[in-house]
Amino acid sequence: MKMYNPPHPGEVLKELCIEPLELTVTSAAKALGVSRKTLSSILNGRAGISPEMAIRLSKAFSTSAESWLNQQMQYDLFEAEQTLGNVKVKRLSAA
Repeated sequence: MKMYNPPHPGEVLKELCIEPLELTVTSAAKALGVSRKTLSSILNGRAGISPEMAIRLSKAFSTSAESWLNQQMQYDLFEAEQTLGNVKVKRLSAA
């Protein structure tokens, strides 16, 4: 199911996981086993959730890795449709 203008998963991570637990970026990054810069980039929407990060998040916050990857996919697809939605493509079919 496509979502209209889905939030970046970093925004979800910040609002539903980091802030309620009153974690700092530094403490959350340390718990996840990543650099502060890596986590900050995700939280600020400059980087996406990789499969590896999805696994780390699932273990840290008792969520599923699939949910994080699904959020990232929905966000990426929406962004691509905004950029390429009107691109002209020739339809191909078997003769």
